[in-house]
Amino acid sequence: MAASGCPRVRLWRWRRSPLRRRSDVIEAWVVLCAWLLALVGAVFAGRLAADAVVASAEEQRAQSRKVTAVLVKDAEDPGASRVSTDHLVWSTVRWTDPDGTTHTDEARVPPSTHAGSKVEVWTDRNGVIAGEPLSESEMTLHSIAGGILAGAGTAGLVLGSAWVVRLGMERRRLQQWAAEWERLDTPWGWKTG
Repeated sequence: MAASGCPRVRLWRWRRSPLRRRSDVIEAWVVLCAWLLALVGAVFAGRLAADAVVASAEEQRAQSRKVTAVLVKDAEDPGASRVSTDHLVWSTVRWTDPDGTTHTDEARVPPSTHAGSKVEVWTDRNGVIAGEPLSESEMTLHSIAGGILAGAGTAGLVLGSAWVVRLGMERRRLQQWAAEWERLDTPWGWKTG
């Protein structure tokens, strides 16, 4: 029961009634289409985003390779005040490609590692230091998160647009009602409000 004591009529915009206006039917269709479009759009956008994340991660993995490098100079100990979240520091490393080209670059290595120590680093196809590619579990987690965000964003955009359309329809309906009251009041020569 509604607060006024009258029973609540469900789906009233879809039922025939002398009080139902054309705008009520249009609003009902707008709401129905918005929910359907939000649902389908969210699934489609989520799937598309998840596939894009997986494709990007697989491309990065295909272009990366792990190489053994030699530390050129001792890695400094950053001290307790400068410890990063991964407990690694930047230091110069040198490695040789399979074609014999020698490269030198900065890489993240454990602190206090001595010069001449071997460390594993990831490089791209051009021989430039790159980040470690995502593991299978990280790739799955990133694709799920990306899919959920894309789906939620799409659904929110569609439902927000429908809300704006409904606000415009409500404003128009109130203007029509005001004009009808004005026409009804004027012939009798007095105003109700």
